[in-house]
Amino acid sequence: MSVAEGEAAPDFSLPATAGRTVSLSGFKGKPFILYFYPKADTPGCTKEACAFQEASPKLEEVGLDVVGVSPDKIKPIEKFAAKYGLTFPLASDEDHAVAERYGVWVEKSMYGRQYMGVDRSTFLIDAAGTVLKVWRKVSVTGHAEDVLKAAKGLKLV
Repeated sequence: MSVAEGEAAPDFSLPATAGRTVSLSGFKGKPFILYFYPKADTPGCTKEACAFQEASPKLEEVGLDVVGVSPDKIKPIEKFAAKYGLTFPLASDEDHAVAERYGVWVEKSMYGRQYMGVDRSTFLIDAAGTVLKVWRKVSVTGHAEDVLKAAKGLKLV
């Protein structure tokens, strides 16, 4: 199953950094960015998280919060957030149920080996819980800026 633009965002509730819980209902009335990344503290995921952290003030100006989700356990995610000073919530989707609902838990291949993992993806969700924009197979460089640019051009509330 895959989520498309214009559809209702699938429900979720996940444990996140700093003792928080993030959920779709918790964002009711507020637009946000939900991004899925494969693994905390790896080069691409670090670059992506730091870019979103850097873009946070500008994203907040347009009324957007950011939430990152990975299949890691909460402890490595907490270490990752502390190491890079990431203040937005990073959530743990250990059983990848949320990734599956968003269609980002996919078969991947590396060195001829097939395995299941997260397809780096970002969802821009409006205040009513509708998916406005989807980025799949994200290339990390410039992605946070692309999301900000798209958000400025869309009606979020």
